[in-house]
Amino acid sequence: MSIFINARLIDPEALTDTLGWLQVEDGVIAAIGTGSAPTGFLGEIIDCAGKCLAPGIVDLGVKVSEPGERHKESFASAGRAAAAGGVTTMVTRPDTLSAIDTPEVLEFVERRAATDAIVNVKHMSALTKDRAGKEMVEIGFMKDAGVVAFSDCDHVVENTKVLQRCMTYARSLGVLVIGHPQEPTLTKGAAATSGKFASLRGLPAVSPMAERMAVDRDIALVEMTGVKYHFDQLSTARALPALERAKSNGLNITAGVSIHHLTLNEYDVGDYRTFFKVKPPLRSEDDRLAMVEAVASGLIDIISSMHTPQDEESKRLPFEEAASGAVALETLLPAAMRLVHADQLTLPELFRAMSLNPAKRLGLNCGRLTVGAPADLVLFDPDAPFVLDRFKLHSKSKNTPFDGARMQGKVKGTWVAGTRVFDA
Repeated sequence: MSIFINARLIDPEALTDTLGWLQVEDGVIAAIGTGSAPTGFLGEIIDCAGKCLAPGIVDLGVKVSEPGERHKESFASAGRAAAAGGVTTMVTRPDTLSAIDTPEVLEFVERRAATDAIVNVKHMSALTKDRAGKEMVEIGFMKDAGVVAFSDCDHVVENTKVLQRCMTYARSLGVLVIGHPQEPTLTKGAAATSGKFASLRGLPAVSPMAERMAVDRDIALVEMTGVKYHFDQLSTARALPALERAKSNGLNITAGVSIHHLTLNEYDVGDYRTFFKVKPPLRSEDDRLAMVEAVASGLIDIISSMHTPQDEESKRLPFEEAASGAVALETLLPAAMRLVHADQLTLPELFRAMSLNPAKRLGLNCGRLTVGAPADLVLFDPDAPFVLDRFKLHSKSKNTPFDGARMQGKVKGTWVAGTRVFDA
């Protein structure tokens, strides 16, 4: 039993930021209030000293490289990184070697996560076998085994008839399908967004319209099948009008954006800095600002890290040959604080997108500061400055674009079901 006092309570449901207290009993939030805490409490008293207490981050789309590439990231190292970043629930992607596409592989990663990770872990399944886009996985079996969503990740299902069948079956079982909105033939081999910068750098590039085209196709299939659908990450302004129309027409669609597309743009690549190579490629500043506005308005529902560990050998290559992706479990919160300090988002709006909305979309009861909810909490100082050193990250891989960056926002403590799993 414990009580947090003198805390700035960040409530993403009520969209409030108030000074108050929060009591935890048996791993759940037992009471919450504003002003002074009740006296005579006999349990552990945690004085937050005016720092922010928020629901733990629910990170939708984390790659843990088990099975197959454990040297890049394990459940143990990812769990430590998540806890240090205020992430209390990781929702892992199935783009492993081999893909998570059978109950047997799922059982392996569930057992490994339960043993090694110090935070909650939920799993996605591939949508098609081996993410090859040809044959549907046993969606019913995988649902019964406990997966929370189905996705082929960046292996876009090119055969529209196969995708339509998958969506129809998923609709009959009420499961969530997650899609990567990129037209696969146009994006193949692209390392940058088309435009003057990519041309000057001589990089193979793709038009932002490749995203818009994929969004249009998938929205049409959602309308046809009635499936619950989530775009893993939008990155261009041209995709937003179609998303807005789909939502206003009552389709069961949500959308996410990665922290990198909210805080970086195409010019950050500079002189071929491969730690800035992500998928989809970084976009224009106008696109970045459009994404920020869409998060603030609620049009884009979820912010995620899209944590993708890569080893040094796969990044220390010419830009177009280097692997895509960046680690971000520990940098998600301080990078997102850039938007708060720029007055583009409030803290409650930020945690609505990072905690509440992903939990709601997956049917989880976490991600909120309400009585009866799990005591999955993060205590952080929103103003604490620091310079990021990638070698101090808890992830096995160190491929962060924020290496050497001046940042604000430090996690002081993380709790999962009332148990402290990180102490700065």
